[in-house]
Amino acid sequence: MKEANFLKENNARHVWHPMAHTADSLANPPDIIVGGDGVEITDVDGNRVVDAVGGLWNVNLGYSCEPVKRAISDQLDKLPYYSIFRGTTNDAVIELSTMLRDFFEPDGLSRAFFTSGGSDSVEVALRLARQYHKIRGESGRIKFLSLKKGYHGTHTLGASVNGNANFRTAYEPLMPGCYHIPAPYTYRNPFNETDPQKLAQLCLSALEDEIRFQDPSTIAAFIMEPVLGAGGVIPPHESFMPGVREICSKHGILLVSDEVITAFGRTGSWTGARHWGVQPDLLCCAKAITNGYFPFGAVMVAEGVAEVFEKDETGKGSIGSGYTYSGHPVGAAAAIACLHETERLNVKDNAAARGKQLHEGLRKLFMKHELIGDVRGGHGLMCALELVADRATKAPIDKATIGKVHRTAYDNGTMVRVSGNNIILSPPLVLTEGHVDTILNALDAGLAAAG
Repeated sequence: MKEANFLKENNARHVWHPMAHTADSLANPPDIIVGGDGVEITDVDGNRVVDAVGGLWNVNLGYSCEPVKRAISDQLDKLPYYSIFRGTTNDAVIELSTMLRDFFEPDGLSRAFFTSGGSDSVEVALRLARQYHKIRGESGRIKFLSLKKGYHGTHTLGASVNGNANFRTAYEPLMPGCYHIPAPYTYRNPFNETDPQKLAQLCLSALEDEIRFQDPSTIAAFIMEPVLGAGGVIPPHESFMPGVREICSKHGILLVSDEVITAFGRTGSWTGARHWGVQPDLLCCAKAITNGYFPFGAVMVAEGVAEVFEKDETGKGSIGSGYTYSGHPVGAAAAIACLHETERLNVKDNAAARGKQLHEGLRKLFMKHELIGDVRGGHGLMCALELVADRATKAPIDKATIGKVHRTAYDNGTMVRVSGNNIILSPPLVLTEGHVDTILNALDAGLAAAG
């Protein structure tokens, strides 16, 4: 490793950082992380902290998962790369496809299309949705519906269905034919409705209304996160996703479950759709599929959708999407090992237990600190604090104050993520009760310092 002074002198000078203003990165250089072990990370100055961000929602098994690291090393020695474009494949990707078939069987998903990551997976799923309808002779079904506050990556189609202006405005005009309905966000919504069940029904009615307005025969798919993540960890009422499924089925619209962050146990269930008792038509996954150790993703396809492609005799079923690194053998080997460990450790149950502990602790902080406007979570290890300047008006807190919460929490042993006026928590699924206590104590110190 280069010496600390060299790293600090060159920090943010030659790298443009995602989701950050270039000038801000130069004025406030990012923390330099140089090591990771278990659920903790170490910075260039030797500070060791609990990573309550879990990398970026993806390091479910922590930073020292030896079986995954060994699988990567072994595969590099055996076959470091080969394409799975038409006419060739590799043994690792075949083995992985059978494991994913078994893992997603309760979700009704049996085929896998491999990608390089989450944004790729969303892009492919939306493309496949349009193609599915064209094969069936409904070429007019080209539109997409999604939720405001939803996040679906940064490719053009994904950005077009994103429901947050921060990821759209600078790049508009985006793809036409993408429309948004209100999210079941009890703290802020256009209906001023705070009852989760009533709000879910209002949002479902808005979906029905938008479908009627657009004409069902023009809509290809509805895409949603089972629990909205980057938008501020917004869990819907248990009736919402089943209601979406029923409406989509009634109108012949495919349901795409974007599970780039929720698949593989984060919600306390193996998938977010399964958490709500729903079977989607397409499911996007990435991130935890390799524990963040290798860029990799997949689109899982339901049996009924797969049959339309596989029985096509018109030639319209030929898939024109793919990436150089689709089905990369090293990524596939990492995913195989990761799935074995994910199931062996039964991380979904620990996510449920530790998520309950974390959420209850955050509720106690709410009673103590006026800066907290809303506490969200309660479904596995994904929680958020929405910070406000005034609880009565819900005015968002300013950037400097939330920055103080973040920095003080870090100084007290925990890395948290700031997104707008939200503190987002998505720690590894293998953390202990003691780690949760560390996170809560660090946040307590940060809120006290900022308040």
